[in-house]
Amino acid sequence: MSDPMLNVGIFAVFVVVTLLIVVRTRRRGATAADFYTAGQVFTGRQNGTAIAGDYLSAAAFLGISGAVATYGYDGFLYSIGFLVAWLIALLLVAELLRNTGQFTMADMLSFRLKPGPVRTAAALSTLMVSFFYLLAQMNGAGGLVALLLGVTGRVGQAVVVTVVGALMVLYVLIGGMKGTTWVQIIKAVLLLVGAFGMTVWVLARYGFDFSAILRAAVERGGAGGEALLGPGKQYGASGLSRVDFLSLGITLVLGTAGLPHVLMRFYTVPNSGAARRSVAWAIGLIGVFLLLTLVLGYGAGALVGPEKIANSPGKANSAIPLLAQTLGGPVLLGLIAAVAFATILAVVAGLTITASASFAHDLYAGVLRRKNPPDAKSEVRVARWAAVAIGLVAIAGGIVTNGQNVAFLVSLAFAVAASANLPAILYSLFWKRFTTQGALWSIYGGLTVTVGLIIFSPVVSGTPTSIFPAAHFAWFPLANPGLVAIPLSFLLGYLGTVLSARPSDLHKYSELEVRALTGIGTSPGRYS
Repeated sequence: MSDPMLNVGIFAVFVVVTLLIVVRTRRRGATAADFYTAGQVFTGRQNGTAIAGDYLSAAAFLGISGAVATYGYDGFLYSIGFLVAWLIALLLVAELLRNTGQFTMADMLSFRLKPGPVRTAAALSTLMVSFFYLLAQMNGAGGLVALLLGVTGRVGQAVVVTVVGALMVLYVLIGGMKGTTWVQIIKAVLLLVGAFGMTVWVLARYGFDFSAILRAAVERGGAGGEALLGPGKQYGASGLSRVDFLSLGITLVLGTAGLPHVLMRFYTVPNSGAARRSVAWAIGLIGVFLLLTLVLGYGAGALVGPEKIANSPGKANSAIPLLAQTLGGPVLLGLIAAVAFATILAVVAGLTITASASFAHDLYAGVLRRKNPPDAKSEVRVARWAAVAIGLVAIAGGIVTNGQNVAFLVSLAFAVAASANLPAILYSLFWKRFTTQGALWSIYGGLTVTVGLIIFSPVVSGTPTSIFPAAHFAWFPLANPGLVAIPLSFLLGYLGTVLSARPSDLHKYSELEVRALTGIGTSPGRYS
């Protein structure tokens, strides 16, 4: 029922409009501050909307709604973790990080610790988190366009992933952080308007009675339909699956505060007050959207049916496009698909600029050229080349992992962020004895444990849904390693500190504490 030419036309309109906006916001001869943080010109409301646009990825729009349609209550638990996580970011990270950093997470860590080793470790962790997140977005793009254009072969989907990767690099090269931020703001508005419109349409089909939608979803679900209304359909089959869900929940709640592309957004506002308001706005917008996914997910289960969703090219990721097709035919399908496409492009652009900034600012300028610092023009040039390289890696990874559930892939990025980044951030901000060795142990240890457990988990091998289903080397039973990796990373940070031969620089910690709590020493903002 879809019209490929109509869908391509809507995609093209969105791409042309956003590219024009990016070009108009471009600043020639941009400094590093312009390229990385847009010159800190965004208000709390604008940045909060951009954060929502950055955070509400393909996992939220496609993966969560598809999980609700397929697994009901258990699928909605993804939403709970994604939303509650922002309380950690609001209370422990946003304001303090804005006061103590400049461009990246490593700026704050290196303020009181040895810059070279810490910047290297933080940059590698940032690149790893960005890689996993980019895999999810590329995956969502491939599944979405496969459904809309009837592209079923791997070659055709590889072309789609390549086009998405090329566009994301183009946004970053032309507009830097300022252009990327405006794309994210536009995308957030489109996403909320589109989701709200579809939610009202679904409710109208059932007389604005949500209970009627639930009953219809149960009936359409067949013999296992009743399980959609309570916990256990996805995670209740065994004790191991319940432990796996606990691991996933901890990862989602703690991972947000360690996501580098989210942390970098706190530096685009003029002061800590604006950073705090950014998070408040983001919580409100994200919370509203995630409530809409509950209606949309059950609505897809009621109107489309889990069997049809499971048999579609994108499987669970296709629930929303199929629901749009059922409600409004090819036109609504094209519009909603364009919103989903915008979601993917905006998020991958934000991830790309974060990863390229970490490479250029932390590795190139902060480590390789530390004794002979490059000028801003040279650093930005390196960041642009890094964006191209990151785009190529993301394209290759998206092609290899095509077909994986995007919400699940995002949970892996959260696991690395929660294990490798969050312990070092919290210890550095709140523990005066924390040392460089503790930071290195927590970052490298958390990164190694998390990635190692993922490699030897059912995600990679041993099951029909694994990345390599024919291989069998999955000795770690949990699909998400957070339950083991996160506490172990905190423990490694503690052990590395107490066993360190060099004590902490207490004077530097006192200076960091004053700066974090008061904002003294940071650049003055336009408003308090």
